[in-house]
Amino acid sequence: MIISENFAREYWGSPGKALGKFVRVGSTDPWHEIIGVAGNVYDDGVSQPASSVAYWPLYQDNFETQKEMIRRYVNFVIRTPRAGQAAFHSEIQQAVWSVDRDLPLADETTVGVLYTKSMARTSFTLVMLCVAGSMALLLGIIGIYGVIAYAVSQRTREIGIRMALGAQREMLTGMFVRQGLTLAAIGVVAGVVVAFSTMRLMASVLFQVKPVDPLTYGCATGTVLLIAWVACYLPSRKAAAIDPVHALRAE
Repeated sequence: MIISENFAREYWGSPGKALGKFVRVGSTDPWHEIIGVAGNVYDDGVSQPASSVAYWPLYQDNFETQKEMIRRYVNFVIRTPRAGQAAFHSEIQQAVWSVDRDLPLADETTVGVLYTKSMARTSFTLVMLCVAGSMALLLGIIGIYGVIAYAVSQRTREIGIRMALGAQREMLTGMFVRQGLTLAAIGVVAGVVVAFSTMRLMASVLFQVKPVDPLTYGCATGTVLLIAWVACYLPSRKAAAIDPVHALRAE
């Protein structure tokens, strides 16, 4: 018989130690030698942990207190780039019926279809999270732009004085960009702290997602800061282009 990796680790600690061991279902059943260890199979969907599986022979003698047990069905897995095509499905039917014309084919599907069904709930959750995240990012961009633009309008006279005293446009632009990026950095730090605390919940919803992923956090942080820089740069550049004469006349 063949068992899965989870089965081997559960009882013997590692797949290698399971080879050559004997198992049985009931006290009256014969012992079966483990001759191989197969990879784990996610029977309940990829969002659920893989279960421990034992693959028994088709014909069983004294299995679960039954004198004889024969499985009347067989599952075949075919790997081909033509999966899902009607012509390939017809070829499979002809190949099976060439052996036994009365043998029916049932539950024909592709791994892609099974994967899509198993990930339906998770995919919907991801779409909703992406929509919510996009709206939050858009609101953040508008908020940063609005704060910097308001700060520029309130400090128009100060800008004129600085320019009259010899301040360069690059210096004025940098001053407002630094102010906006400081606000963005505070928000990013707060967001990362909240993300660390909530990702453990997300890990239970998503498939093989680590609670702490430096690459993901780094990309998200860099993206937010880059967008914040653009939102700060546009009003800052506008502020640096103000005519000093008009700026000094501003109330």
